[in-house]
Amino acid sequence: MWIVSLALRRPYTFVVASILVLILGALSAVRMPKDIFPEIDIPVITQIWTYGGLSAQDMERQITTFAEFAINNNVNDIRSIESQTVAGLATIRISFPPGTNVDGAMAQVTAVSQTILRRMPPGTNPPLIIRYNAAAVPILQIALSSDTLSEAALEDYGRVGFRQRMGGIAGMTLPLPTGGKLRQIMVDLDPDLMRAHGVSAEEVAAAINAQNFTLPAGSTRIGETELAVQLNSSPDSVAAINDLPVRSDAGRTIFIRDVAHVRDGFAVQTQVARQDGARAALLTVLKRGGASTLEIVDQVLGRLPTLRSTAPPGMLIEPLADQSRFV
Repeated sequence: MWIVSLALRRPYTFVVASILVLILGALSAVRMPKDIFPEIDIPVITQIWTYGGLSAQDMERQITTFAEFAINNNVNDIRSIESQTVAGLATIRISFPPGTNVDGAMAQVTAVSQTILRRMPPGTNPPLIIRYNAAAVPILQIALSSDTLSEAALEDYGRVGFRQRMGGIAGMTLPLPTGGKLRQIMVDLDPDLMRAHGVSAEEVAAAINAQNFTLPAGSTRIGETELAVQLNSSPDSVAAINDLPVRSDAGRTIFIRDVAHVRDGFAVQTQVARQDGARAALLTVLKRGGASTLEIVDQVLGRLPTLRSTAPPGMLIEPLADQSRFV
């Protein structure tokens, strides 16, 4: 009964308190991140090693096993280590007890990875180290399709153009597109011409590597003008690679075009995405941490009109699987 008596004696105080509760409740409802599940902090770190062309057995024997051994002996408070190895790819999942300082653990895993990189087979790429978050779930999918553009053009725009224009949205992760064809400069060797000229594949690869690199040359001063110096150390077109020399024998120079053909092509396609039965490139928008699904989707959809106006002619950009509707 005391609270009723207090309210009767101090009516204005309770009116003001009620108004404050109403205002603060409305602000909390507007600012609160809206999602299906609450933020879940699981102390798990994933280390991903890649080496294109290496078999699963060699990946496991030369990369996965040694990386697990190094991590287990140099990283503190490890609860378990799991790994999965396929051709050209090794994924190591490191779990820690609840309450572990994940930032410190990531620093240790990164330091170990950089230390053992020299021990790995020559040409091994530095590993990708990411923190697993159960709240990082797909919230929106965007399909890039076209009746006139190639799959390589779709993948190239999704990888570079689209992801650059979507930068700056807080709490969003935009992985590489699924489907499409990854653009690559292909050197198609001709075995018969190589035998006729006595040239091996290693010589062709060495010639291209030796004559296709960026080398800073500084600057030079001519009178009162200072000019930047550029060396002709990298071909400026795909056709120019055909004119690179491989070697000279008895005054005769063998060029790349004599034993191979260089073209603007694409890597072997391992993933296919389709929209309405046609080939497409699929981009998946992920949410990070405690960000609001509704805010991220609203910002992404708000940028689509600008993206459509600046996209290559003939490209269709359509949103799919919008999770914000369910939220």
